[in-house]
Amino acid sequence: MLGCIFPRPAEMTKSSYSKRDIKAFTNSFEKAIKILLLGTGESGKSTILNQMRILHINEFTTQERLGRIAIIRQNLHESVYEIVVNVERLGLTFDCPANAKSAQYILNLGKILPDSFNPEDTYVEHIENLWYDRGVQECFSRSNEYQLNDSAKYFIDRVQTVTKADYIPSTDDILHSRKITTAIHEIKFNVKIPKNMGGGVQEFRMIDVGGQRDQRNKWMHVFEGIDAVLFLISCGDFDQTLREDTQQNRLCEALKLFTGVWHNRFLASAGIICFLNKQDIMERKIMEGKCIGHYFPDYYNYRLSANDGIAFDECNKTRCFIRHKLIEVTNETPRPFRNNECVKKECYFHFTVATDTNNIRKVFYDVHSMILNDILCRMGLL
Repeated sequence: MLGCIFPRPAEMTKSSYSKRDIKAFTNSFEKAIKILLLGTGESGKSTILNQMRILHINEFTTQERLGRIAIIRQNLHESVYEIVVNVERLGLTFDCPANAKSAQYILNLGKILPDSFNPEDTYVEHIENLWYDRGVQECFSRSNEYQLNDSAKYFIDRVQTVTKADYIPSTDDILHSRKITTAIHEIKFNVKIPKNMGGGVQEFRMIDVGGQRDQRNKWMHVFEGIDAVLFLISCGDFDQTLREDTQQNRLCEALKLFTGVWHNRFLASAGIICFLNKQDIMERKIMEGKCIGHYFPDYYNYRLSANDGIAFDECNKTRCFIRHKLIEVTNETPRPFRNNECVKKECYFHFTVATDTNNIRKVFYDVHSMILNDILCRMGLL
């Protein structure tokens, strides 16, 4: 079961506070709570930002949906292109000469579709022929050996829909689409405060910055005034390497980055929430026979605690192992800051699928509760 791995904060079960307490608590919400989304590239940060917009502001307009068509079709084409390119590189072959011609058709179009390109029946036919090819399927199953979008199967399976002349992207299509974040994006939204805490609404500001290495120099510019960091780890990336460095394992990079964020002196007073994201992709890979132990040998000696559920469930053990690696970081001796002062803090972990709106709705309820709980603790009300 995905979601929070810790019980919900105690303040959500309290029936009442004194009027004085409520007034003090309400006053603490006069300023917006700033949440900074951090993580490596393709960990799901932009998807979370889109989910907050869907859940707390409004759905995408028709005009916005139409504006995503080119991105979605490019995601589809680039996925097919990458698979075709790597069939030969991996020493695989196509089932028949006709499929080899379909592959050449895709290659001739290039990796980037021209702006004037309009998908035709021929284009769709070539993609469908390739997708059912055994060599292509074998290449897809080995996609950890090259760079392929997570949404490849999602969009290839929907090629008939995505290429229609009257196509309007669905919300799921938009959530699965991928565009590299190269700027700082921010949304503002309001969340209701429970009546027993005075009622009203709390304003949130959520900020998304690029996660690729060449974008991280922008992070420092948004650290000031941050109340909480929402750090995303892509659990489905345990067998992949970075786009920008094919020698570096993606999960290793994420753990290293989390360590830097956890010990960053500019974020010492910020709460840390960690989303162990892309549980669906992680589970699919494990069901295909892949094991995280091939990349992290200490996995084989890892044992689940009594509270972690079924020991022989490989998916459960894998997600708990990744969480354990993060907990090891949080248990490190805090680095002293000014006046040799050490700041102790907690990290809250959640298992998530960022493209699943219901999952994120439940998880963000817990995140909101955690933030309220933190404020109550600082006020001495808990």
